[in-house]
Amino acid sequence: MGAALFTVVSVYGFGGGGDPARVAAQIVTGVGFLGAGTIFRSEGLVLGLTTAASIWAVAAIGTAVAVGMYAMSAVATVIMLLVLRLPMGRSPRGGGRPNALP
Repeated sequence: MGAALFTVVSVYGFGGGGDPARVAAQIVTGVGFLGAGTIFRSEGLVLGLTTAASIWAVAAIGTAVAVGMYAMSAVATVIMLLVLRLPMGRSPRGGGRPNALP
């Protein structure tokens, strides 16, 4: 919702004088930075990658909704939900632990 609001404000809030692409670029970097804070590494395990990727994808979907790309947003949402429902794989080098580092 925040990404969508920032995008709508950048497109319509300044009387058409501005560059909405700048706000979209800052959404990408800012949300990427927040997502990086959700990734933890401990004892050879990496946790939070799915959470970080989900946060980033939701921001992208919000940005697409804000600029009126409703069909693309709906398709992306369905794909994202399907991927998140897939069972987590096991790392072949991690001794059977999910997301284990070599």
